[in-house]
Amino acid sequence: MDRPENIRNIAIAAHVDHGKTTLTDNLLAGAGMISDDTAGEQLAMDTEEDEQERGITIDAANVSMTHEYEETNHLINLIDTPGHVDFGGDVTRAMRAVDGALVVVDAVEGAMPQTETVLRQALREGVKPTLFINKVDRLISELQEGPEEMQERLLGVIREVNDLIRGMTEEMDDIDEDWTVGVEEGTVGFGSALYKWGVSMPSMQRTGMDFGEIMELERADNRQELHERTPLSDVVLDMVCEHFPNPVDAQPRRIPRIWRGDADSEIADTMRLVDEEGEVVLMVTDIGIDPHAGEIAAGRVFSGTIEKGQELYVSGTAGTNRVQSVGIYMGGEREEVDRVPAGNIAAVTGLKDAIAGSTVSSVEMTPFESIEHISEPVITKSIEAQSMDDLPKLIETLRQVSKEDPTISIEINEDTGEHLISGQGELHLEVQTQRIERNQGIPVTTGEPIVVFREAPQEPSREVEGISPNRHNRFYITLQPLTEELVETLKRGEASMDMPELERREALQDAGLDKDTSQDVEHIHGSNIIVDDTKGIQHLNETMELVLEGMEEALNDGPLAAEPVEGSLIQLHDARLHEDAIHRGPAQVIPAVRQAIHNALIDSEVRLLEPIQEVRIDVPNEYMGSASGEIQGRRGRVDDMYQEGDLMVVEGVAPVEEMIGFSSDIRSATEGRASWNTENAGFQVMADNLQRETIMEIRERKGMKQELPQTVDYF
Repeated sequence: MDRPENIRNIAIAAHVDHGKTTLTDNLLAGAGMISDDTAGEQLAMDTEEDEQERGITIDAANVSMTHEYEETNHLINLIDTPGHVDFGGDVTRAMRAVDGALVVVDAVEGAMPQTETVLRQALREGVKPTLFINKVDRLISELQEGPEEMQERLLGVIREVNDLIRGMTEEMDDIDEDWTVGVEEGTVGFGSALYKWGVSMPSMQRTGMDFGEIMELERADNRQELHERTPLSDVVLDMVCEHFPNPVDAQPRRIPRIWRGDADSEIADTMRLVDEEGEVVLMVTDIGIDPHAGEIAAGRVFSGTIEKGQELYVSGTAGTNRVQSVGIYMGGEREEVDRVPAGNIAAVTGLKDAIAGSTVSSVEMTPFESIEHISEPVITKSIEAQSMDDLPKLIETLRQVSKEDPTISIEINEDTGEHLISGQGELHLEVQTQRIERNQGIPVTTGEPIVVFREAPQEPSREVEGISPNRHNRFYITLQPLTEELVETLKRGEASMDMPELERREALQDAGLDKDTSQDVEHIHGSNIIVDDTKGIQHLNETMELVLEGMEEALNDGPLAAEPVEGSLIQLHDARLHEDAIHRGPAQVIPAVRQAIHNALIDSEVRLLEPIQEVRIDVPNEYMGSASGEIQGRRGRVDDMYQEGDLMVVEGVAPVEEMIGFSSDIRSATEGRASWNTENAGFQVMADNLQRETIMEIRERKGMKQELPQTVDYF
């Protein structure tokens, strides 16, 4: 732990069911941490009961192991991440803690939508990829492919992955080397995690085995000999030691990418140098609960050494927290140690104020960039305790859930006792609700899933006047829709109010905002930009805070159905304010601004947007019709159909609202022969003939008036 040049911090990431956790088992067995015989079936990193039952990874799990490479012992801190799209938040957070990502791809399925997502998450954090192509045994024994066909297929997978890497690293100035993977360089491995054998170019040179011999042994079912002669764990761990950067190489490149503090400061130096004598800097990437120790914050130590008893600051909170214990993870177990120096991944108790994404340090400092999640919650359920006595405990548990998983958002309504929990998909919410019942012993009732909508302007509005209740203050604003590129930039956090002004201006101009407008940006709220176009208005400075508050209120609850507004550019052109501060207080300014924005939105023909999902279904030929019918019957559209191996692939998009219950319908339509996956694909305008009916349903559910504002006459 004290030799950062011999440490490798890595994550294993892949599409769901491509074999990450089985591969991790092999590595643990290779490091002597679990028995060789049960590796691959034990799934040691799926420590939760529901993970074992469902056969998928839900939480990212950490483990530290050692491996001897070129006669030097290396410490490998590994995070096994989930592949299911609903748990993508765990992948993003894990990437902040590591320097290398081992991307696993199924040889038969090739690169899938989620492979692309995890690669993007890794590269965005400045994490270097290598590739392991798994399930090669299926090509040999199931598909009976000859050497040439097999080579073609494997090269095809490598090409797909390299195209993705190239496309994503083109714009990254801080990566001066070529990060694409290749067999010759030794950055690609092949093998079978289930049967525990693997090869790479360097390992073939070392063991003298070639593909022909591997195919013979595999066909003769002699897999034990294959495993003994070329064990998977050696091949992968050698690749990790040789090709992944150690913290000393990685931190100078990663720090400017994830931290916007003063690059010439002392703390910047100690982070770049991985100095264990420096001030303590820990980036928390995960919060877990231990029934005995309470909350455990896991994360990467970028500088200094963490020890028990230290008083540390947590970004965004007052005062300090005292470290109760420090340790490292061994799968489900936490081993306590005296100290964890820079360059390692630590598990710390006592940081009660920390959440996933906090910066913890021994001196007050600029926090790290917030961790940007790729998708936002699209589905909501109400959750209530069955017995009133459990209510305080349920509220406490829900707060804890949102601390552990920032991709879940919780709305607590203490008046009605009904709480809303929103997440990435049906499975995400189902797992969280089950855990509340199972781990906390609180019986709960959940409502039907509700889809999260948005409202967005379609046309530029005319200038609208907002008048305060006492008629002494007037605001004049216009509103227009932002381009798709600008909305994306804002959602990804590439332009925000936390950035230095110059940097923000450049980012907005790059995304297509004109120069003058970008200089007058007063505030960014969600994916809405607020611009101050006024000149020399008396008292506006001291009233601006209230104006922004009114704008935020109006944007949080749009005029159609009180759903959040996205993608609008609001310009304040003029204002008339009362001389006397008493007559331009919150009760006057906020309603005036709110009314002006709602009227401008209605004038700009605001529409309801609904979340959509990309759907991919793999199905035998004879069920292709039923599979595409399932998408079309859900107001979806089929974009592509093509043959892949012996299966047909149907690709399309459909609204999330219509996809509820999709899994049972597709099973019965294809007699259980289809495999499918969905990926959130943002929001799109709902068809006009459904707008009024949907708006009325939402208004009724929220207990709002059943008539729309009179000026909404375009439905």
